[in-house]
Amino acid sequence: MSKSTSRHFIPKKTITVLAIILSFVSFMSFASKDATMKKTPNQKSISKDSLESVQAFMKVYDVLMHPRCMNCHPKGDVPLQGDDSHLHTMLPRRGKNGDGIYAMKCKNCHQPENAPGLHTPPGNPKWALPPADMKMVFEGKSPRELALQIMNFNKNGHKNKEKLLEHARDTLVKAGWNMGEGRVAPPLPYDEFVKAWDTWIEKGGYAPKAK
Repeated sequence: MSKSTSRHFIPKKTITVLAIILSFVSFMSFASKDATMKKTPNQKSISKDSLESVQAFMKVYDVLMHPRCMNCHPKGDVPLQGDDSHLHTMLPRRGKNGDGIYAMKCKNCHQPENAPGLHTPPGNPKWALPPADMKMVFEGKSPRELALQIMNFNKNGHKNKEKLLEHARDTLVKAGWNMGEGRVAPPLPYDEFVKAWDTWIEKGGYAPKAK
């Protein structure tokens, strides 16, 4: 064998070692890429915080159990009325769509805007109870019961996370802070309620433990 030929000769042992090294480098590159791909869903789970979520919901709960919200989410089919949440004096009924029955429709008294004067009917274009097939009862619910109900797609009006976040911005929800003269407002300002609502849902929508 000539000297020039021997210079280009690579022993089999060296080839084997190089192959092992290349395989290892390739494996590490794949493993690194795989770890990066798995990082995104893990980051989402890290954003969940059961303690922060539950603390936020307890602020939400105080608002939802206030007469300005609960009066339209009663156990029965007659809405509640007043700061003491008594049965509506005219005894209107929920009806299939939540807007009353026969000639006694919610919109007959509850106009698109608040009526002027003390203790006159508050107004909103959407004024109604939840429909008969999705009553969304607040009255008498514990914090855990209410949180689980709101987060249940089959009990909350078929709202996913995005729809739930939107719901806090609905004009009918916001009307709870614009109920006309002579009515006590909810315990949180509207902006603080929305912030607590968003935090509860964004941090996982956790329900408080049963007591």
